[in-house]
Amino acid sequence: MTVNRIVRIVAGAFIMISLALAHFNGQADLSHLSWLWFTAFVGANLFQSGFTKFCPMDSILKKLGVPEAERGCC
Repeated sequence: MTVNRIVRIVAGAFIMISLALAHFNGQADLSHLSWLWFTAFVGANLFQSGFTKFCPMDSILKKLGVPEAERGCC
């Protein structure tokens, strides 16, 4: 597992944990449709992309012609 994949997993987990904590403390109401569901979607995608190597944004940017980072030092 690479650093990039671990960062995605941890970032996604932190987003979803923070939303759950806010919901269970009564600070965010996830029982109604709101923009917080978009945040949950982003967190879940980050989390799953760390395991599966599939990222929807990565696919979209490649189709738009955005170049990938060059492999090399620093």
